[in-house]
Amino acid sequence: MKFKQITHRLNTLEASVESLQERRFWLQCQRQYTFQPIYKIDGHLMAIELLTVVTHPDEPEIRIPPDRYFTSISSRSRLMVIEEQLNLLAEWESIFLGYDILASVNVDGPTLLAMKLHQPILALINKMPWVRFELVEHITQPQAVTLAGMHEFGPLWLDDFGTGVANFSALSEMRYDYIKVARDLFIMLRTSDEGRNLFTMLLQLMNRYCKGVIVEGVETEAEWRDVQESPAFAAQGYFLSRPIPFEQLENVLTRLS
Repeated sequence: MKFKQITHRLNTLEASVESLQERRFWLQCQRQYTFQPIYKIDGHLMAIELLTVVTHPDEPEIRIPPDRYFTSISSRSRLMVIEEQLNLLAEWESIFLGYDILASVNVDGPTLLAMKLHQPILALINKMPWVRFELVEHITQPQAVTLAGMHEFGPLWLDDFGTGVANFSALSEMRYDYIKVARDLFIMLRTSDEGRNLFTMLLQLMNRYCKGVIVEGVETEAEWRDVQESPAFAAQGYFLSRPIPFEQLENVLTRLS
């Protein structure tokens, strides 16, 4: 066997081993769930967002970014996680109905499309009209048209407007119930008078494409006041509430003091 052939086979074997080790790593990861309240600008509780905390047993003190985790696991595993999240929310149905609030779950476009063929998830969604799915990435045509016709998922939200490809091209392709503005965009625009004016005009324009705009990442009282004085509908962030363990959901503040 020629040297080049041997080298090629060795490289292929090493790549296969690395791939197997990577898959094993992600399968060993553990998930915990918290939630963060979303408050209307008048201080009333609107919804809670389910948040995923991902760690690995070898280094449990280090949190793995959820977006990295979800892009690294298989489509089948992502569906399993969504089903797990919905089952958790179902356990707290009395809270959502009693407080008349919504629960949002992050999902990427391909997973949302795959959910259409997953009967256990569809059955859960049918029993949980208070659940909303936040698209964490923009779906281009023709998938946007397909998603717009998926009424079984209820009204969709758009997450992180102002980052990546989540921009006005997304709004022109399908209508969202609520749109969440990323903190980076919010902070960038509030650094000057011109930016503040632009922020107001931006939200006024966005309101034409949805029922309301939710500002993410509000971390100070001044930021919260700016949101309250803007055309925003609601906000979330550390100033309003840090992520909370689900065991404390029944104690969530339904109105800010």
